[in-house]
This record gives sequence, structure tokens and C-alpha cells, in this order.
Amino acid sequence: MTAATLHLVSPTRAERGLLRLADRVTAVVEHRIERRAQRRTLALDLLREQQARRHDPHAVDHLLAQLGAPRR
Repeated sequence: MTAATLHLVSPTRAERGLLRLADRVTAVVEHRIERRAQRRTLALDLLREQQARRHDPHAVDHLLAQLGAPRR
């Protein structure tokens, strides 16, 4: 009776397979979440850099003069 009880407590082959599959799916999902967070961080850094850049009005005048266009 004890041996039968111990046998019923351990997971079956199908259950072990499902647990392995669940572990793999979890790993894939966590990896995707991490990649998405990295891309989001990079995009926010690029956006902050673009917004922080100040455009020099004299640089525009200089470029216009090089092109032969009248200054503003």
C-alpha cells in the first residue's frame, strides 16, 4: 500500500513534460519582455537626446550662406 501511495505522489511522464514545456514558454516570454524593455529604454534615450539638442540659429545662417541663399 505504501509503494502505491508513493507512486501516485510523483508526477507522471506527461506531467513532467508539461512542466518542462511551461518552463520553456516562461523563459521565452521573460526573454521577450527583457528585449522589449531594452528597446524601450534605448528609444527613450534617443528621444531625450534629440529633445535636449539645441539648434544654433547661427549655424542655419552659416549653412544658408554656404548655399548662396540670402540670410534670414
